[in-house]
Amino acid sequence: MKWLMLIGLLGALALLVSRLALAGEVPKAGQAAPGFSLPDQNGQVHSLHEYAGKWLVLYFYPKDDTPGCTQEACAFRDDLHRLTDLGAQVVGISVDDSSSHAEFAKKYHLPFPLLADSSAKVAESYGVLLNLGVMKMAKRYTFLIDPQGRISKVYDKVETSRHSREIIEDLKLLGVNKK
Repeated sequence: MKWLMLIGLLGALALLVSRLALAGEVPKAGQAAPGFSLPDQNGQVHSLHEYAGKWLVLYFYPKDDTPGCTQEACAFRDDLHRLTDLGAQVVGISVDDSSSHAEFAKKYHLPFPLLADSSAKVAESYGVLLNLGVMKMAKRYTFLIDPQGRISKVYDKVETSRHSREIIEDLKLLGVNKK
């Protein structure tokens, strides 16, 4: 009997989490990328329109200085030259604040902007906000945005150790010319 009660409780909890979990709808390939205007780890504000005419790798991640997020950020750092050679810029976004981003970027020598979505509105507009009531974080998603500001590809199953290489290969498959 206790097992049945536990299964019922777990089912109710799963239903509650699924209702709270994702706010908004994830934009699909071909749609215009939602705009943003957020400060980076140095307090400089970045907006989607400043990347017009360039490919943008916009990646959302849950938390600064955690194992998966560190692995993903360092892989982007290590592959940044290859990405920029293909005309792509890299920008990370999480709901952590700018000071947390500054410590993370300094510790791992991250040379690209980490944007502070402290209000979680941008994560929500991209449909990647995980809202657990008292805690909010961005789910690990990446959006490859074309030079016209349209989403070219959505990565919803990210393997942090090889994600940047996957994007490099996809850019090549899309026929992106080296600059």
